[in-house]
Amino acid sequence: MNSIVKQVDDSKVYQVVNKTNLDKANILSANLHNAIFLKREDQQKLNSFKLRGAYHKISQLSVSDLAKGVITVSAGNHAQGVAYSAKALNIHSIIVMPLNTPTIKVNAVKNLGAEVVLQGENYNQAYEFMLILADKKKMVYIPAFDDEPVIIGQATIAKEISQQLNDIDYIFVPVGGGGLISGIASYLKEISPKTKIIGVEPQSSAALFESLKHKKNIVLEDVGLFSEGVAVSHIGELPFKICQKIISEVVLVSDDEICAAVKEVFEDTRSIVETSGALSVAGCKKYLQENNIQNKNCVAILSGANVNFDKLRYIAERAELGEQKEAIFAVKIKEEIGSFYQFCQTLESRQITEFNYRFSNKNQAFVFVGIALKNKEEKQEITNLLKQENYLFEDLSFNEMAKSHIRYMVGGKAEVNNEKIYRFTFPEKIGALLNFLEKVSKHWNISLFHYRNYGSSYGEVLIGIDAPNNEELEKVLKKLDYPYIDESQNNAYQFFL
Repeated sequence: MNSIVKQVDDSKVYQVVNKTNLDKANILSANLHNAIFLKREDQQKLNSFKLRGAYHKISQLSVSDLAKGVITVSAGNHAQGVAYSAKALNIHSIIVMPLNTPTIKVNAVKNLGAEVVLQGENYNQAYEFMLILADKKKMVYIPAFDDEPVIIGQATIAKEISQQLNDIDYIFVPVGGGGLISGIASYLKEISPKTKIIGVEPQSSAALFESLKHKKNIVLEDVGLFSEGVAVSHIGELPFKICQKIISEVVLVSDDEICAAVKEVFEDTRSIVETSGALSVAGCKKYLQENNIQNKNCVAILSGANVNFDKLRYIAERAELGEQKEAIFAVKIKEEIGSFYQFCQTLESRQITEFNYRFSNKNQAFVFVGIALKNKEEKQEITNLLKQENYLFEDLSFNEMAKSHIRYMVGGKAEVNNEKIYRFTFPEKIGALLNFLEKVSKHWNISLFHYRNYGSSYGEVLIGIDAPNNEELEKVLKKLDYPYIDESQNNAYQFFL
């Protein structure tokens, strides 16, 4: 890329975007012993930074290209950015979205004046259809991240930050396709080379992390969908080339840590950001604590606030675990009067946040218990107490199956000799469950089923299958092409189900 500073200075994005605030997060700053500043792209028009890149790209088109209209594929913030930009420039736009896109997102794009075409069961199918449609209608494709003008548009954020804060030690940037971090990194390399650029990705969609590690652009086989705004299988080619040369490193965070960051942003700003919007805060907190960094100026990009309301239930539920203010255990107690009281005495009056129990047999019972923590060290203290009293127990605080399913299912064991347990991610599309049942229930008995929707385009499913012939079952499950994990040896399953 040529000198990005001049291109950013010449950008027309301020015809439509706002210069967003850089607010100091006082609570986070005090807790982390650093000055933490939040770049408030959650307060941008459309509540996302994506408008910047979309408008800069479209505003650079020739008169003849503008007359053709623009097209893109997206079910998220980029779709609204393209639609808004096209409306502002009075040109036609088509947004291709997968069939399972939530109605609220479809209507949001339609309300901005775009023509919406629903096609394909997933993003890849929608993308392939969009390419065919773009060629047929001779429209101009607007990429979400792998494009120089789009990257320059996103870099206008870095220009604003440099005007709002003179001395920047670290800047933490959420990473999806890489357009945002490559724009910010390119700009700051020219004007503030001492600033360290830290990318942040979810552990379940670490495309940039893996690509930098292997020194080539890696395509992930499975992508976690919890932070949908950054759920991509690979980094754009241009962003990857830029990131290889400029950024310092990439921090990976868990879903629980992201939920904790959403809560921490709320406590400092009284605003609710989407999970991908809080990603940078989760990474900032983790990086500073792990590297024992203090007294530095740190900026975290709050990239968006388009969170589904239904998802807030899950975020609130997992935030305490992400902050390490709660621990969950499976504990075996005696099946006798007073055993629960004795267990609570062992905990020395600590607050129990959750207690799930079902009679197992006359001698023993397993309980699922949540315990409030005052600090990180307290969980080890609890572990030591349980060992001293000779309790058989398992720490489930990092057991995904236990946190998503088992805590709602404590109810006793079934006599199923050949039961296999799988945790699936089901796409929220018409026929997804029926398709699964058609392939599986004709041949095997389903012994357990628990489904949770997280207010988005997917659901988490725990399934038990009575399968004497496991090899045949595995063949069928692989053909279904739904991401899954075999949880048959998971200790939470062994204890409770």
